[in-house]
Amino acid sequence: MRRLGVSSPGSGPRVMALALLLAWPLQPLDDATRAWVQALRRPALEVPMRVVSDRSRMVLFAGAGAALLSGAAGRVFVGESLVALLPLNGAVELLKWSVNRTRPDGDRNRRNSSFPSSHAANAFALAAVITRRWRRAAIPAWLAASVVAFSRLYLDRHWLTDVLGSLALALAAAWFAAWAMRRWQGRMDAARTS
Repeated sequence: MRRLGVSSPGSGPRVMALALLLAWPLQPLDDATRAWVQALRRPALEVPMRVVSDRSRMVLFAGAGAALLSGAAGRVFVGESLVALLPLNGAVELLKWSVNRTRPDGDRNRRNSSFPSSHAANAFALAAVITRRWRRAAIPAWLAASVVAFSRLYLDRHWLTDVLGSLALALAAAWFAAWAMRRWQGRMDAARTS
């Protein structure tokens, strides 16, 4: 378990079950993917991948600001995004602390452990919300989210299963946000007709 960088045996049965799931049988897939992605590294790609990874949150905030200024549809989008992103980030941070998975580059900081990827989770959740709101923007949104996720693999900060786990969490968060927004809209419509 030490090589795989998961929590110590006293962490509890749920965390150990997740650690075993991450460690076996998926670790060979993670190792093979890491070797393949690291073989792709080129000096010309280093700066673009770092920019994509490091600036993804700035793009998120700039997009939210633009959406807020674009009228009612933009404000609803920002609201739905917040309903998705707030619990998503809470779950990501709880999982990072609980699983305590070592990053592929060897970083063992428990506060910022490898599983799941917060960058990928946020990007995928926004892509899902954008897809629900504006279908024409789905392909660019998912491409952008995929590039963010790939940058995390490329920079050797996450394993493939970290990114796949983030995708699952993001889809669940986006589903929850869509459900919550439908309920809220239903209540608003009922209040108007009363």
